[in-house]
Amino acid sequence: MTMTIKRFEVNALSENCYVVSDETKECVIIDCGCSDEYEWADIKKYLATNDLQVKHLLNTHLHFDHVWGNTFVYRDLGLRPEANYEDLHIYEHMDGQIRSGVGFGIPLPPLPPLGTSLLDGSEVKFGNTTFRVMTTPGHSRGCICFYSEKDHVLFSGDTLFCGSCGRTDLEGGSHEAIMQSLLRLATLPDDTKVYSGHGPATTIGREKQYNPYMRC
Repeated sequence: MTMTIKRFEVNALSENCYVVSDETKECVIIDCGCSDEYEWADIKKYLATNDLQVKHLLNTHLHFDHVWGNTFVYRDLGLRPEANYEDLHIYEHMDGQIRSGVGFGIPLPPLPPLGTSLLDGSEVKFGNTTFRVMTTPGHSRGCICFYSEKDHVLFSGDTLFCGSCGRTDLEGGSHEAIMQSLLRLATLPDDTKVYSGHGPATTIGREKQYNPYMRC
């Protein structure tokens, strides 16, 4: 059994959107932050070329740069985004992110309603693959990670980056909370491959050795 991970770097903040599939041709989209029809067209082309069936639209958290493309997925595929409802307030008041300057004043299209609320320990299944949800608040209240124990893979959103971690000065952010979340991630096997919301992939082992926020 093989997991295939395709990364698309999208929008002005170079956000990582992932299409994750296995040998059954079923897949999920994680953090579809594409900001225009051209970026979404690249993702659709990849889906069609590889004959993939999208089963879930997943969000690690609900900041604007990670949800921009939810509208396209909902319009074309009929999938509602699945996320942790601790971020519901910022999702329903996205204009606040835009006005604050975080969104650079760029208007977002109307966003689709949220689907399933993902809690700690929830499972997301597609094909022969299962993700376990890990709540990792700090960057926002509703930050979650998707972990495949079988494949030794973690999608960490903006909780953990290569050499760093997510900022905590936005609404719902907490330095104390993110430090506790990083301690939790540090308990995963060192060979766990980490795919984050921005920047390159890394491993838990590398971050425990070199990331100053993980060396605690």
